Amino acid sequence: MNKINLPKIKLVLLRKALILIFIISFSFSSGYVFGNAGYSASIKQFPKVTINRETPKDKGILDFNLFWKIWDTLNAKYYDRGKLIPSEMVYGAIRGMVASVGDPYTVFLPPEENKIVQEDLQGNFEGAGIQIGFKGNQLVVIAPIQSSPAEKAGVKAGDFIIGIKDESKNLEIGTVGITLPEAVQAIRGPAGSKVTLFLTRDGKDEPIETEITRASIDVPSVTIDFLGEGEKIAHIKILKFATETLDEWDNSVTEVLKKPEIKAVVIDVRNNPGGFMQGAVDLASDFLDQSEVVVIEEDGSGTKEEFRVEKLGRLRNYKSIVLINQGSASASEIFAGALRDDKKIKLVGETSFGKGTIQEPQQINGGLGLHITIAKWLTPSGFWVNDGGLKPDIEVKDNPDTEEDEQLQKAIDEVLK
Repeated sequence: MNKINLPKIKLVLLRKALILIFIISFSFSSGYVFGNAGYSASIKQFPKVTINRETPKDKGILDFNLFWKIWDTLNAKYYDRGKLIPSEMVYGAIRGMVASVGDPYTVFLPPEENKIVQEDLQGNFEGAGIQIGFKGNQLVVIAPIQSSPAEKAGVKAGDFIIGIKDESKNLEIGTVGITLPEAVQAIRGPAGSKVTLFLTRDGKDEPIETEITRASIDVPSVTIDFLGEGEKIAHIKILKFATETLDEWDNSVTEVLKKPEIKAVVIDVRNNPGGFMQGAVDLASDFLDQSEVVVIEEDGSGTKEEFRVEKLGRLRNYKSIVLINQGSASASEIFAGALRDDKKIKLVGETSFGKGTIQEPQQINGGLGLHITIAKWLTPSGFWVNDGGLKPDIEVKDNPDTEEDEQLQKAIDEVLK
């Protein structure tokens, strides 16, 4: 990675919302927590637009004259008539309406963008391998995906992205005011192509230029290995909460149960950006007692709904530890928070990302999608992670200058006590 001067970046803002994804070359899952409903998308061509200028009766108090005045003026005056595509103009207006709420996780998705979300939930994609979100209004790396091009290039969790460059797209932009869809579209690309990110790290102002060669990436949901003398510790990594996660989790639990020598479990949700809320509920339930609260959903009116354990936890009698870091977000925070609040299971590592809202993906006619923030979620004790994330019971920093995984080693030491 080469250090550069910020003035070399042409700070031009994208003005067209494009692609929103779950966990591909990036994930805004940073904590994206999907609601409990299933998710699918059908892809169709942009619809033909029939112009109807009548205001619906229930919207009679609204005056759309200005909208149509701008529409007509563009059609009458804009020099390049080929750029005046009615469907794109309508979609652009809808994007602007949705963006006006000021929530980077509430977005409108045309068909092709909607399709990508579904593909990403399957875990197969081409890109840089970065999960992204926001800290305040600043675009930030939640975490690079393990063994991804981004990780190999030196991108780290917590890096702020201040600029993006892709010569193949003739693109060079700053990220002030950028949306997640815009950022994803700027960084995403086919395997073998290159993208350059301009990063700041550890509070330093001097940017770092990082070139990444995109690649094909296949991300599993759950992996398991056995550690310690006699392999008596099961180390289960949950990398995301997607459509296939529960099946892969069940396979891992079966492996643990088949080994009578297993005495303890280390559950690793480091760099897990989240996903389906129900997935977090299902997996956390394996460590809890029936009827215990896993997560509390609170809507805009203050009404709360509790999601409880509805099965017999298969791992509830094993001594357990949860590993977290600043790349642990949303659904992974639901999981970790429930285990600590309900079972006093210790969290080891670093403070989590802090993403405490829930998004619901709605399918609209023609393969369109609307992802809308519908509620916030609370841990069983009532804590909202947006207020600073989950702080570990035992804080351990990972030393980048060593090959040892200090956080994992500390978790092993604790679980053997």
